[in-house]
Amino acid sequence: MNKVMLIGNVGQEPEIRYVEQGVAVARVRLATTERGYTLQNGTQVPDHTDWHNVILWRKLAEIVEKYVHKGDKLYVEGRIRYSTYDDKQGQRRSMTEIWADNIELLSPRPAATPEESGSTATE
Repeated sequence: MNKVMLIGNVGQEPEIRYVEQGVAVARVRLATTERGYTLQNGTQVPDHTDWHNVILWRKLAEIVEKYVHKGDKLYVEGRIRYSTYDDKQGQRRSMTEIWADNIELLSPRPAATPEESGSTATE
């Protein structure tokens, strides 16, 4: 089974592009942090942050384009994909990505004004 679950913060504005036939693809840099702690002998273990490249396709990418911004907290479910490529200098590089199957937006949204929500004062 190849299953990944992450909760983290978006590190920069998502990159959105459209490929053949208008299919949306989004790339999100997600930071997950393991909190530091103190050992019984008094040694401090600092926080540890990992950065993940999350790839989202189609409807998930469109949701990211509309609602996800730098600093937002996300829950991501997906699978790990590994790939290799040769850089401009001919060096073999490896890349790890999370291909998302599901996301949840965990950051609270500001209350919408009547103009934004499409409602009027008489409703």
